Amino acid sequence: MIAPKDRYADNAANPHIAMSQWKLRVQSNGKLLAETAPLYYNGTIQSCEEGIVVETREILKNLREKKHLTQDQLAKRVMVTRQAVSRWEIGETQPNTDTLKLLSQEFDVSINTLLGSPRQLICQCCGMPLIEDNLISRESDGSYNEDYCKWCYADGSFSYESKDSMLDYLVSHMPNPDNLSDDERRVQFDSYLTQLKHWR
Repeated sequence: MIAPKDRYADNAANPHIAMSQWKLRVQSNGKLLAETAPLYYNGTIQSCEEGIVVETREILKNLREKKHLTQDQLAKRVMVTRQAVSRWEIGETQPNTDTLKLLSQEFDVSINTLLGSPRQLICQCCGMPLIEDNLISRESDGSYNEDYCKWCYADGSFSYESKDSMLDYLVSHMPNPDNLSDDERRVQFDSYLTQLKHWR
């Protein structure tokens, strides 16, 4: 079993932000809400309403150039033609699922990121918003598992053996801005967790 880490330390200065993100995200069952608290994005706070829309073609080109690869070099690494890479970068086509997996490994980013983050990912075990790739779990082969955070699932194993162990962790580590009793909080967290795929 993987020892749980304090995943909410980044928001420790403002527990209301951490708590409201968690509650709103889980209640919406993974859908991004405009009224959600500010998100931390690459070290800066950005409101959901400002959302940045970046197309897959721009993302692929930027990642390729960042790694100082030519279109031909990238094509060889992901087993396609240079023309295929060119078509992706001008927005004529998009990589297929298998190629997206290879690109994800090549650039060390999630498939969701490659596609411009069309889905707002939420850990399906604890409900934590997965707003950056470094929060997403990985399989034993190093590929991303976009269903879980790195604290709930890693290398093919879950950190929490039961919903009760997850609830114990949440009650003892999540902020309590409303000063609810542990029993009330446990019931509240349980109602959130039952909406997540892992606990259904």
